[in-house]
Amino acid sequence: MQAHPQVAGVQQFSCWAVAGVCCGSDAAAFARRQRAADAGGIEVSVAALRAHPQVAGVQQYGCWAVASVCVGSDAAAMARRQRAVIAGATEAAVGAVQAHPGDAAVQRQGQALRDLLA
Repeated sequence: MQAHPQVAGVQQFSCWAVAGVCCGSDAAAFARRQRAADAGGIEVSVAALRAHPQVAGVQQYGCWAVASVCVGSDAAAMARRQRAVIAGATEAAVGAVQAHPGDAAVQRQGQALRDLLA
């Protein structure tokens, strides 16, 4: 993601990969979320959202990626959510929803991220 920040396709499918890796509700998924955050997954996903505001796929998967890394109810998840807020994820989610009013997937993922970070 860092090597090709201006290539929308790279950003879109990298966000998709981050989200997919972080899915799950078992202990391994919790560990993957923390590893993704430690590797900068939150910040690069927010950077992708900012770099490609008019690309619906980047907006959909970028919001999903950040939410997938930040989900959880323990102290580590709360810290990841705070990190996402500091990185600008709330503003990016609002921007995604506003830029793509007719795209149901962007609306769903953007709203989910906003709700998670509220």
